[in-house]
Amino acid sequence: MQVTNTGSVRVDLVGGTLDIEPINLIIKNVVTLNVATSLKASVSLTKTAFDGVEIHSADYNKNYQFTSSELTEDRVVYSQDFGEMTFVLQILRLFKIDSHIKLELSSGAPAGSGLGGSSAMGVTLYRALCNFTGHNYDRHTAVMRVKAVESRILNQGMAGYQDYFPALTGGVLAIKGIEGEIKVEQLFSNELKEVLESHLTLISSRQSRASGINNWEVYKGFFDKKPEVVQGLTRIAEISHQTYEALKTKQWDKMLTLIALEGLEREKLFPGITTDKIRQFTSELKKDGNVLGLKMCGAGGGGCFILVHKGLDRKVIEDKVKAHGMEILPFIVESPL
Repeated sequence: MQVTNTGSVRVDLVGGTLDIEPINLIIKNVVTLNVATSLKASVSLTKTAFDGVEIHSADYNKNYQFTSSELTEDRVVYSQDFGEMTFVLQILRLFKIDSHIKLELSSGAPAGSGLGGSSAMGVTLYRALCNFTGHNYDRHTAVMRVKAVESRILNQGMAGYQDYFPALTGGVLAIKGIEGEIKVEQLFSNELKEVLESHLTLISSRQSRASGINNWEVYKGFFDKKPEVVQGLTRIAEISHQTYEALKTKQWDKMLTLIALEGLEREKLFPGITTDKIRQFTSELKKDGNVLGLKMCGAGGGGCFILVHKGLDRKVIEDKVKAHGMEILPFIVESPL
């Protein structure tokens, strides 16, 4: 028996960090906008005769083999014995699986990219395991259970909820957390797809970052009631809601300007969100007059960012990216599933 599944990695447009509970319940008009991309996490599950779990990770370019006797609850859930495979093994444990399975996994995004590759892979794996075991698949349950596992491993507050949905839905999403529920609105249109793909460039800085650290500092600052953090997140929520309204009414120029503005406001939250290398790169391109700004992906601190621009010659971007030792990644907005 074999089951395969893929799920899109996301690029967040506006409203990141606002998706961390309970910030989403405290600030008014919270909405997070993101897109499902052609960068995809992939999962292949195969039934085997081995009394244990075999894993091939494309991200780490390594093979792992664990016997069922090794995979006790204490070790899988409460120890650090399994290193980078802890997340995968804890998801398997949700289905009480500790043997007779081989997994081939890829997150679809560079390590430390800020594109939520591990989250995309986690829910893609969960959905594949539902098929593999005959369990009923429910999107909300998949997100809540995988998010809980990732939060436990992160051990720095809650994981946000935005990263999981693009892998399960595709398209362009408005995600709103309310009491006990996460509402997902599909906003995809071919016109919007064309606007985003022609005015946003996804760039890898090739500077890895530690996932969650910047988010934790901002999260902690919010509940420590630091004025600059509370006011900053409130301002980001206002901009994100305005971006949502501009998108809904097809005010594309306004939407792009607001995405760049959200990125600028986000930089003020914590010094490590944007690096000197990225600032210098963007500053040089802004001299052209067609660059609106940049938006760090995820928690920032390196990894990927989107350059927001008007009719800028792609060759200009490509030459500048290469000169700074960076890399342009594919940015194709996937249709809804």
